[in-house]
Amino acid sequence: METFEYKLQKFDPGVVLLDENNNVSSMNNVAIRVLGSIRGNPIGRNVFQLHPEKSREKIQWLLESAGKAAMCPMDSTPPMTMMITIPDRVLLIKVTKLLSEQRIAGTCLLFYDLTDITTRPCEGDGSPDRPRLLLKLPVYSKNQVLLLDLNDVVHLQSDGHYTNVYTRNQKHFCNLSLSDLQTRLNPQQYIRTHRCHLINIQHAKRFEKVDDHYLVIMDDEKETAIPVSRSKVQELKQILGLA
Repeated sequence: METFEYKLQKFDPGVVLLDENNNVSSMNNVAIRVLGSIRGNPIGRNVFQLHPEKSREKIQWLLESAGKAAMCPMDSTPPMTMMITIPDRVLLIKVTKLLSEQRIAGTCLLFYDLTDITTRPCEGDGSPDRPRLLLKLPVYSKNQVLLLDLNDVVHLQSDGHYTNVYTRNQKHFCNLSLSDLQTRLNPQQYIRTHRCHLINIQHAKRFEKVDDHYLVIMDDEKETAIPVSRSKVQELKQILGLA
């Protein structure tokens, strides 16, 4: 079976160069094909205009972090890496600052379009506004990007604009928001029980009522108790065949 790293080696990366004001100065054909088809001609435009508003805070953090790393006296500072979603695409972005005479002269964005190996078209009405469903869940672990099998994910918990992803015995970080993930996961398998929690119903072990609160007990090693909002109780009971 081909590894994720091997597949990346076969990809042509997109390359975008920004000037010191974060305006696009040039890009290669891959970047033009991916970004140009989404946002029109990007040359001369600010990089934030190429991303939906919900992704701009992450892009800003990525650029600022890369800038701090570039001015660090340590040699061989690794590029900053982040996974983002833009309409119908999933991109793995690496960012590094370009220096000239000890000052930042611009930025190089290198990205890989992971859409075809991590997603599939959404079945349904064929609406172009429907995001593609994830086949694999991209997470970070020890400075590596891992693609988790969706059946191995037990539950997900919101952490601001990011998400903690739990398997039976491990915790992973995903820089996509819980809302983003919910729109890209199979709604028959992944159920939103609470504004901060999304569960894989295949790993639900028990449904309990404690005082006035309902909980779903998952089948991970810790038997994690996931809260169920009052507005979700009846829906979850129907899914579990309890109503």
